[in-house]
Amino acid sequence: MADFRSPIDSPVPSLALQMPQSSPLQHRRDFSGSITLDDPAQLRRASGDAAAQEGALTDARLGDGTAAPDEALALPATDPSVLKLVDEVLASEQGIPSLLQRLKQSIASAKEFGTFLKKRAGLEEDNAQTLKKLARATQDNIRRPEHRGGSFGQVYEEMVHIHERMADNGIHFAATLLQMNEELLEAAGSAERNRKSWKATGLAAEQKVVDLEVAMRKSKAKYDSLAEEYDRARTGESRPGGGKVLGAFKAHKSAAQQEEELLKKVQTADQMYHSAVTSLQTEKAQLQNTTRPELVKSLQEAIREIDSAVGMQMQKFALNNENLLLGNGLVISPFRNSTSIGPNQPRSMRFAVASININKDLDDFLASFHSKVQPNTGEIKYERNPVLGPQPGAMGHSSLPAASHASKPSVSQAAPSGGFQQSPQSFSVASRTGPSNFNGPPAGAPGPQGPPATSTPTNAEPPKSFHQSNHSRTFSQGNMLNSPVSPQPQYGSVGPVSGGPRFPNGGPAITGPPQLGALAFQENEGPSEKSSSPPQLGLPYQPPGPSAPPAYSGPPALNTAAGSKPVFGVHLGRLYERDGLAVPMVVYQCIQAVDLFGLGVEGIYRQSGSMNHINRLKSMFDSESQAQALDFRNPENFFHDVNSVTGLLKQFFRDLPDPLFTTEHHSSFINAAKHEDEIVRRDNLHAIINSLPDPNYATLRALMLHLHRVIDNSHINRMNSHNLAVILGPTLMGTDPSTAITDAGWQIKVIDTILVNTYQIFDED
Repeated sequence: MADFRSPIDSPVPSLALQMPQSSPLQHRRDFSGSITLDDPAQLRRASGDAAAQEGALTDARLGDGTAAPDEALALPATDPSVLKLVDEVLASEQGIPSLLQRLKQSIASAKEFGTFLKKRAGLEEDNAQTLKKLARATQDNIRRPEHRGGSFGQVYEEMVHIHERMADNGIHFAATLLQMNEELLEAAGSAERNRKSWKATGLAAEQKVVDLEVAMRKSKAKYDSLAEEYDRARTGESRPGGGKVLGAFKAHKSAAQQEEELLKKVQTADQMYHSAVTSLQTEKAQLQNTTRPELVKSLQEAIREIDSAVGMQMQKFALNNENLLLGNGLVISPFRNSTSIGPNQPRSMRFAVASININKDLDDFLASFHSKVQPNTGEIKYERNPVLGPQPGAMGHSSLPAASHASKPSVSQAAPSGGFQQSPQSFSVASRTGPSNFNGPPAGAPGPQGPPATSTPTNAEPPKSFHQSNHSRTFSQGNMLNSPVSPQPQYGSVGPVSGGPRFPNGGPAITGPPQLGALAFQENEGPSEKSSSPPQLGLPYQPPGPSAPPAYSGPPALNTAAGSKPVFGVHLGRLYERDGLAVPMVVYQCIQAVDLFGLGVEGIYRQSGSMNHINRLKSMFDSESQAQALDFRNPENFFHDVNSVTGLLKQFFRDLPDPLFTTEHHSSFINAAKHEDEIVRRDNLHAIINSLPDPNYATLRALMLHLHRVIDNSHINRMNSHNLAVILGPTLMGTDPSTAITDAGWQIKVIDTILVNTYQIFDED
């Protein structure tokens, strides 16, 4: 039997890539530059040195004495009995079809592995490009003046540079995988074209032999049948079964003629049968000796070629994966040459982070402002001009203020306890442009009527002057002297500064919101304006004195007056008149809770909280008088559910009788949103916002600055300005059933524009 195995059937050496085995004594590493995937030899040297340092490369052996996994493994030889079976299959008519089927499998496997490499390259490319963009954006951000500098900035830049080099490694890895995919597809395409040609040639030769064999069998059957009939005609025997002799229907022919005719037919059939056998023998010999061995050899070579290509690409894929991980590892934590440690050698990420000196950074930052410190000119003293006469005596100079202070009740301005002290920087009421000091109403004019305000007098002395906030609007709405809303106090006060109007002769005090002339920021009132009796407050009057303890130190929005003070469903102006807070306490606490615990929560303001929790919190704000239970700096007070806090805040704005943006200005906001030009749209919205009432403006400002902080963390919480505008648009602007559908899109545009331009519309401080 011919040996159909090609010469390459002999044991093939392993395609495994031999990693160079280098001893740590042969060379030393010097990582003074970056290590990337562009130098696989350098990576392999680094890999060998790293394993040598761990003591696991050169002496590693398995328990049975075999080589470590890093060493090349010898492939086992094929069993001789299996080789004999292979020769028999290849010599048969199943040889070519079986090899064609096997080649088809190899081509499909090559294409599938190429597809895998292409998809993996796409993932690596996307990841590397995204990482590179992030590194560049971060590098631009940390170089801005508002970012920290010093050792922190230096280490931050090192970390970003490390990520950029890792991205370069990923890009190179992806490019290598794409090149491997192209090579595999080229090999698979070539093998597929050759397979089609071999299939046509081989199967045609096999089919021709089969057809000749069928024709030979037919001619043999005909030849045997005629020979049998001739023999019966010659001997005169009848057919088996009692039939008549051949030619019974041809009575005109004699027996000799019939015998001669049958003899001629037999001789013709014999020649045809002999010719068929000869043709079959020739074609079969050609097939077995030439065509089939050549095709078998070609198919085997093609199969081994495509399989070798796939195996080699898998080896390269494994090596490139090792190089990628090793390269990234050496970028993050490079090896140091202990003999020549210098500043130019790259530091590991952990070592770099450990070198941050926060105290030195702070000291250096503060020291940089020393040049701006004004020189000390000594103690400031009052020097009276001699033209005005001699300076009055000390007693006469100090008696008037003492008497003035003795006749005025002091109003508590102590800072609230617990977590309810509101930052004046974040929630101070914006002042309008115009005169910063207002005179009181004309003498004898009654103050605006309203419910009695409650505050607690303490021994604290009232402030000497009213603190004007540095937040200003572009223009003001009306005259504050005509506004029924009392002036806006600073946050941090216990309650609104209240007191009756002053009567020269000690007349009765009128309860209600204070007039501007009765507020504590008015200084040096004349003697005729002093009241002979203390103002009527919600709590008993306590005269000022160093020994009088403060009567109340609770949160600013929760006074200890008896009875419930509903918050939900109450007009913002009414809340301000009652509580003296431009931003309601419920809004402040909700903003504080989200700033502390919700900026990193995915879907904040989109996720719905528990209605049970929201209703309980709503009830507490409407009726609860204990300040500690409403301190949202403690997550236990809102059941550790920040989504319920956002739900409570949205419920507060939905329950307002007049929306935050007010019904009066609703159409103006919608018309402003319809401007195509972004600058014009922003400026028009800015002008309308400046015309809002003071409580609405202050609450809107606090809310928008808070939502902008949410947007700053949109890469974590997935809430950008448009998402927040979609959720809060109808809540903040209100809905009119007749125009709800047409105005919905413009409401979103209004909120989105304000959020995008928050720092252009509102002062950040």
